[in-house]
Parts: sequence; structure tokens; C-alpha cells
Amino acid sequence: QVQLVESGGGLVQPGGSLRLSCVASGFTFSSYPVNWYRQAPGKERELVANITRAGDNWMYAVSVHGRFTVSRDNVKNTAYLRMNNLQTQSTAKYCCDITRIGRGQGTQVHVSS
Repeated sequence: QVQLVESGGGLVQPGGSLRLSCVASGFTFSSYPVNWYRQAPGKERELVANITRAGDNWMYAVSVHGRFTVSRDNVKNTAYLRMNNLQTQSTAKYCCDITRIGRGQGTQVHVSS
């Protein structure tokens, strides 16, 4: 059974940091790039970051470039999204998504003072 389970979200003050995790099971994780999306209330889903199968190349949305870092551990079947200097506009539900495999339920991030 394919599963993608995110964790690590929560409430954080502006300027704070969080690390999100996405644990995969039920398929060969190392064979697929991983996408991180977010969706804020009333807004369209936004691709935040992407990482290749081997973890040797990545892409970031302009809005998070320099603050977010995507990584993966193919031994642990886990992808990560490290988010630094979070701003209120970072508030959203964050999901990992693997094309042709599926998407997790997401983890909520709320940035507020």
C-alpha cells in the first residue's frame, strides 16, 4: 500500500524555523523525484520545491529561494523540507507529492506572532 506521511508542521513565530518530513512506503522511493507543495486558504496550490531521485539537484520557487532547503534520505525513504526565516505568508498546508504515485495528507504550518 502506497503511503506518504508528512509531519513536522506547527505554530511558529515569524523568523522561526521548521523541518518537515515525508515518509514514504509501498513503492521504490529512490526511483522518483519528490515535490513539496503548499496551499494557503483561498489560494491555489503552489510548488515550493522539487528534488531529483538521487537528491543531487533541486528547484525552489522564487518565494522561498534562499530560505527553504529540500533534501532526501533514500535509505530512510524520507524527504525533508527545512524552512528558515518563516514569514506569515508561509502559512499553509504543506504536502509531499510524487508524480504517478500520490500525495500525502499534508502538515499544517502556521506562522504567527
